[in-house]
Amino acid sequence: MNASMESTQIMDMFEKGKVVKICAPMVRYSKLAFRSLVRKYDCDLCFTPMIVAADFMRSVKARDSEFTTSQRDRPLIMQFAASDAQTLADAACVVSPFTDGVDLNCGCPQRWAMAEGYGACLINKPELVRDMVRLVRNQVNNPNYSVSIKIRIHKDLRRTVDLCQKAEAAGVSWVTVHGRTAEERHQPVHYDAIRTIKDSLSVPVIANGDIKNLRDVESTHELTGVDGVMAARGLLANPAMFAGYEETPLECIWDWVDLALAHGTPFTCFHHHLIYMMERISSQPERKVFNALSSTSAVIDYLHHTYGS
Repeated sequence: MNASMESTQIMDMFEKGKVVKICAPMVRYSKLAFRSLVRKYDCDLCFTPMIVAADFMRSVKARDSEFTTSQRDRPLIMQFAASDAQTLADAACVVSPFTDGVDLNCGCPQRWAMAEGYGACLINKPELVRDMVRLVRNQVNNPNYSVSIKIRIHKDLRRTVDLCQKAEAAGVSWVTVHGRTAEERHQPVHYDAIRTIKDSLSVPVIANGDIKNLRDVESTHELTGVDGVMAARGLLANPAMFAGYEETPLECIWDWVDLALAHGTPFTCFHHHLIYMMERISSQPERKVFNALSSTSAVIDYLHHTYGS
């Protein structure tokens, strides 16, 4: 952690009558180099990957390896997995000088997370979520610091509305809704559910799920009335999506090469991002060759040879 900066007035983003465009928390992927890339292409707000608050507090090594930022990496939300209010509040206090807010993950459906009391199991513990939001609010010494939650929905939507209203009463800044239940993976997003939640809250609501291009941003806003949209896989496939590009432009690929090299991104991560970005713009035989490359220099040679500089 090496970037202290006055917290921007994060809530002002939602005042402008526009749809806030957000890069989702993505394990392994929404790190500093990639955040720097999407910010060049009209992304308004970025989230760190989900970090387990207890591990973060326990180990300096975890803090330094899991969280790097820079002065230009703003506005930035740190997403934590936590199962008790004090650990979350302690972690929030540690990161508050370097970030604009913290987000509590109440949506991760992975078994390991649920088994530890993290992620989507929290949508069934509305009182605990309320207490966690309230304690962060009370302990972080910055009234402009945001405290948000990212949730999935219940089959019985009344339970989701109740959870969100409890969080709102405790001082939540906004709610991000992934419009699927914890059991659903690739089923269609329940836009009607997001609309119902939006209509039952006065704080901003962000929609998440299946945002693949700028048209999806507009249509989701029209269907749900939300204040922002959050993309994950759509941005991995096309980091320039929010700037209106239908597929990853070459300029963006070279921007990624420059940023990844400048940030010392490990080869596997560097390569994986390019595999995602180039999937739509290369043929099956080309992908087979590219995906088998095993060094940064081989990747750069391939890009020069195939696309020019």
